[in-house]
Amino acid sequence: MKVAIITDQHFGARKNSKLFHDYFLKFYDNIFFPYLEENGITTIVDMGDTFDSRKGIDFSALSWAQKNYYDRLREMGVTVHTIVGNHTAYYKNTNNVNAVDLLLREYDNVTVYSEPSEAKLGNLNVVFIPWINDENQESTFKLIKNTSSICAMGHLELQGFRVNNAVVMEHGLESKLFEKFSKVYSGHYHTRSSIGSIYYLGNPYEMFWTDVNDTRGFHIFDTETLEHTPVNNPYKLFYNIYYEDTPHQTFDTREYVNKIVKVIVRKKTNTKNFEKFVDKLQSSGVADMKIVENYDFGGWYDKKIDETFESEDTLTILNRYIEEAEVSLDKSILKKTIQEVYQEACELV
Repeated sequence: MKVAIITDQHFGARKNSKLFHDYFLKFYDNIFFPYLEENGITTIVDMGDTFDSRKGIDFSALSWAQKNYYDRLREMGVTVHTIVGNHTAYYKNTNNVNAVDLLLREYDNVTVYSEPSEAKLGNLNVVFIPWINDENQESTFKLIKNTSSICAMGHLELQGFRVNNAVVMEHGLESKLFEKFSKVYSGHYHTRSSIGSIYYLGNPYEMFWTDVNDTRGFHIFDTETLEHTPVNNPYKLFYNIYYEDTPHQTFDTREYVNKIVKVIVRKKTNTKNFEKFVDKLQSSGVADMKIVENYDFGGWYDKKIDETFESEDTLTILNRYIEEAEVSLDKSILKKTIQEVYQEACELV
């Protein structure tokens, strides 16, 4: 049996941004749904963070998700197994109140897993593991210990895996807790990575600057062979544009319409020509543009430093500052606290 696995869809992201939802929809219309139909996929596992804000839902975001995703799946006769993630659990110490359970009750093809559970995918018995918190930690560990299943799918926070291209998670559970399973698949971190038999499959599309040039999409899982195959999303939203006295007359801006771009200035000998370049890019219809002037490293140029700088977002910069600070505190705990505060701030703004 072939099953589609998708995770961290974050419907309602960026305060229900039309720009982001239009970008998401291009993926669903042109990649996701056509693949399901062409390959006869009738089962989906959603590994968490289906909606973006754990505190509430914008009505238009819910309407968008229903019209463009859930209604279509129901009409296609697709069964959806949905795991509660940290963004869909209202409280931090329990999954009892969660967005997917409350918002998707009208869909009889959707089953929500707010507690650790075992379920069948074809002939394969799978352990579904939602966000682990104070209330369900004991029951989660007990199920993992006692199950005879060889496959687990969940929304896990494990040490040693990449959160994005710039950050590796230093806290969380240890991977050895899941060493009994032949395959473990997880959402939560948005970039793809794997260690041993544990796979973070990544989310379907770019959402932040740290996602630039990072491959996204969904996966097809074979319940007989336990193999997974990526189906990549070819569409980008974030672009780095390198200016090196680039002639504005011949620069093609068509690719950047309704995109978020960052102009990294590596060489600028004529200010007026640069301004014409920026004006052309701006008038082409970019959604947002930032300009980054290159640092002067005493007459030498380090491409590695430049690439690190240009990819950083706010959270990455904060983590780097903590790492470099001379403080007598556990920096991993401090980073986790900052991450939680930053996430809360993003949901409120």
